[in-house]
Amino acid sequence: MVKNLRDKGIGNAETLLSNTSKAPSNLKLQTEINQFNESQKELIKEIVVKSIDVAIHDFLFSLQKLANFENNIQITVNGENIVELSDGIHGESYSENGWNAKFSEYGAKE
Repeated sequence: MVKNLRDKGIGNAETLLSNTSKAPSNLKLQTEINQFNESQKELIKEIVVKSIDVAIHDFLFSLQKLANFENNIQITVNGENIVELSDGIHGESYSENGWNAKFSEYGAKE
């Protein structure tokens, strides 16, 4: 989830903010983004990272809720049910030892 959702989303934002996307569908957006100064671009990136992190948090919270009430739903990582191992999987991304710090190329905080 960290590499394939969080990192890819942040990477896409960085590509657009740095005007390096080659996709024709992104050219107009990149032209608009280029009107912003670096401080504004950093703010946009921070908003993107926060939005992705909140979405992941809420998704994991919903999954845990389902897993707790539906015995047929399990969330396993390396063969272990992480819902049973955690007091709240929705909070596992955060902290200096959390999933973002361990698995994200962007670290715990962007």
